Amino acid sequence: MYQKIFTRRKFLLGLGAVTAMGAVVTGKDELKRQQILALDDADCECIKYPGDESLKQRAAKKKLIFGAAIRYDQLSSDTEYAQNIAKECSILLPEWGLKWHVNPKPLRPTPESFDFTAADWMLNFARTHDMQFRGHTLVWHESLPPWFENTVNHQNAKSFLEKHIQTVVGRYRGKIHSWDVVNEAIEPRDQLPNGLRKTPWLELLGEDYIDLAFRLAHEADPKAMLVYNDYGLDYDIANDEAKRNAVIQLLKRLKSKGTPIHALGIQAHLNGSETNFNPQKLKDFLAQVADLGFKILITELDVTDKELPHDIEIRDRIIAKVYNNYLKVVLEEPAVIAVITWGLSDKYTWLNEFKPREDGAPVRPLPLDLNGKRKFAWNAIAHAFDNAPTR
Repeated sequence: MYQKIFTRRKFLLGLGAVTAMGAVVTGKDELKRQQILALDDADCECIKYPGDESLKQRAAKKKLIFGAAIRYDQLSSDTEYAQNIAKECSILLPEWGLKWHVNPKPLRPTPESFDFTAADWMLNFARTHDMQFRGHTLVWHESLPPWFENTVNHQNAKSFLEKHIQTVVGRYRGKIHSWDVVNEAIEPRDQLPNGLRKTPWLELLGEDYIDLAFRLAHEADPKAMLVYNDYGLDYDIANDEAKRNAVIQLLKRLKSKGTPIHALGIQAHLNGSETNFNPQKLKDFLAQVADLGFKILITELDVTDKELPHDIEIRDRIIAKVYNNYLKVVLEEPAVIAVITWGLSDKYTWLNEFKPREDGAPVRPLPLDLNGKRKFAWNAIAHAFDNAPTR
């Protein structure tokens, strides 16, 4: 928690200083500059500290679920981090441990074997701390094991998929809140029919692999909530618009087939420097999903700060406002039942590796800082839950 809050005058003075050093967006992108200038105190109530009550407690008051995606190695080796997870979260998702192959603990080390060490440990942690547990992910074009390409073919792909889902979902039958059954199956830029992404599963089994995966998962655990999960659905830009349309059509096709799918997962990997956020378009999309009868989960929320100012207080204000603007819209939709961040602390975030800052400064995309202390982002999420309608 910050002990002070910039006045608008001090904030703009600080902004001018970092601009002079070239650390902020230049005149080449006046929209981004205006976005930063717009963060005055009157317009950013979300940065004010709302009190000690945890995020999971605030969410629960509105019948929402708050949680985070966490890695087994981080959770098992960092006691302070584990304490923060238990304090703030009511649902846990293994960042890896239930994907086919992620080092150092692949779930499918060989075509014949499974290693549930990481997933079992995390499930036990969740149950010990009275948390729910999510499964992520059964079918994805990434994180496939090295043996996959030379082992799985048109003749045996269906049996491999059947064995995988029956074994994994069956092991955790009755213990999982929800499964991301199929992950990221839409990509309009691939220019395939129905906006589908070119993936090994599509090539081996055709579009029916999506319906098949859901039916297998439902058979293995009839009580689990089954989710289609995707990213790039958030902004008023051409590809996001195309993707939203393709996802709606996918959900309609699955519903017409009687596919046992219950929810849409929106990853919401947001960009702190993106200005093309249209609240009404996002609201309309959420309403379309809800009108089809599906629940909605925000499954992988974070805010990249790659192009934001170096100054920490300015950067954190911008990130908090992004969280606030986004959650204000999505939590107005009654079909949204959960908000899950992709990590909880800046100490452990995928963005350190995949979207590092050019100035070498540590990224700050999550509610807690490197030392596990609450940031403006935490404040913004807390305010969003406090102001959300009850489900």
